Amino acid sequence: MSTIVKKQDSNFYRTASPLIISVFIIYLTIGMVIGVIPKFVSNNLKYSSFIVGIAVGVQFFSTLISRPYIGKRCDVHGVKSSHLQGIILMMITGAIYCLSAALYRQPLLALMVLLLARIIHGIAESMILVSAVAWNIGLAGSQRSGKVMSWNGIAMYGGMALGAPLSIEMTKVYNTSITFILAIMAVLPIISLLSTIKLPALKVDKTKVRAPFLKIVRRMLRQGTGLGLATIGYGCIISFITLYFMEKNWGNASLAFAVFGICYILVRIFFDSLPDKYGGYIIVLISLIIETIGQAIIGFSPTKTFAIIGCGITGIGFSLIYPGLGVLVVNRTEPQIRGTALGLYAAFLDLALGITGPLGGLIAGWLSYQVNYLLLGSISCLLAMIIISYKRNS
Repeated sequence: MSTIVKKQDSNFYRTASPLIISVFIIYLTIGMVIGVIPKFVSNNLKYSSFIVGIAVGVQFFSTLISRPYIGKRCDVHGVKSSHLQGIILMMITGAIYCLSAALYRQPLLALMVLLLARIIHGIAESMILVSAVAWNIGLAGSQRSGKVMSWNGIAMYGGMALGAPLSIEMTKVYNTSITFILAIMAVLPIISLLSTIKLPALKVDKTKVRAPFLKIVRRMLRQGTGLGLATIGYGCIISFITLYFMEKNWGNASLAFAVFGICYILVRIFFDSLPDKYGGYIIVLISLIIETIGQAIIGFSPTKTFAIIGCGITGIGFSLIYPGLGVLVVNRTEPQIRGTALGLYAAFLDLALGITGPLGGLIAGWLSYQVNYLLLGSISCLLAMIIISYKRNS
């Protein structure tokens, strides 16, 4: 039996690795751009931190808005076509970034071009990620959907975690120009193109009547809402853990980020098969309990060490929620509408990250940063448990 399992795993990695590599490269470019844009807008274009925030955040807003359309496009025109077009669009985005950098002596024009690049970047990211997940599930089989989503998540977070510090170090240590880094971002997607170009396309069945959009939304609304609520705890960490540490005079919060990331990735690597093996519901429920405990530990932390431990426990809990609920979405949708459903599902994650910052900022202004982990993080996880448990078999 173990020999069969090992052979199945070997077949999975051989099938899935080209698309996993493609996603990693794309998110590496996203991380590299995030690493240099704040400095470019602030130092080169001389704009305020508010404009820096807009320049960084507009890509995520673009991704959120485009996900449902991209999902439908994958269903109608095929995932391979959408994926390859997304890669080409990413290369074009890199060229527009370079144009913005070249126009730095005209700050307003450079900013407008930069914002255009960020919007297109968000659309390209959406095309590549949604198509990659749907394509990989089609190639590996729906029974491996949880494993597919787990490894796509590793590629995403791994790429961004490496890309940002890499570009920062290139500018600081090696005195690399921002334009050169943006030019690299335009070239790197060629690796994604080469890794996926020979993969077989999935057949698009145009004879079947596709479900109305609102019907698809109803099918995955509970899972999407659960994902969004669970993501708020993660959003609190990336948005406020640094300010929380500063408020408590605990020093640099980099170790908290590192522990969260390490725990998150290790769970994905060693337990990626659990949602497929035991079902998404039970794995998500256990994960939410763990994440709730992690958020509570951060909120009640008397010392820096406890807060870091809480971040690690949150990483353990949050790690399998996306693939766990994603398995439920896949099981409730037919292949011909799967791209639309997965696009909508992922949009809840983007939405949660988008609202956590402003809402958490208000709470911190009224009370304190640590209250965010109690009022936002912990309670959101409890609400997620209630929502995914309600009529779970419906």
